[in-house]
Amino acid sequence: MDAIKILLLYFAAINLITFIIFGIDKDRAKRSRWRISESTLISFAVFGGSPGALFGMHAFRHKTQKPLFRIGIPVILLLQIVLAACILIFRPFDLSFM
Repeated sequence: MDAIKILLLYFAAINLITFIIFGIDKDRAKRSRWRISESTLISFAVFGGSPGALFGMHAFRHKTQKPLFRIGIPVILLLQIVLAACILIFRPFDLSFM
């Protein structure tokens, strides 16, 4: 399996998992049960799940009033897009294997 396919599988998986944990946390909040920490939710976004976090926030109407999430998740997504564009445009790493 080549590197691009592995990256695409990783991003699909991390975004699906992130979306699901936002739903789980919302369900737990409704039931007054043990919650997933905000740092865990943010960590999943930082490690590539920011689109899943954004979709989860809106689909489940969860964490949309908290500035850390309302502003932070879109900023993380924007930074990830800029980083990906810089890597593709300027190629600071040897990407010949891709």
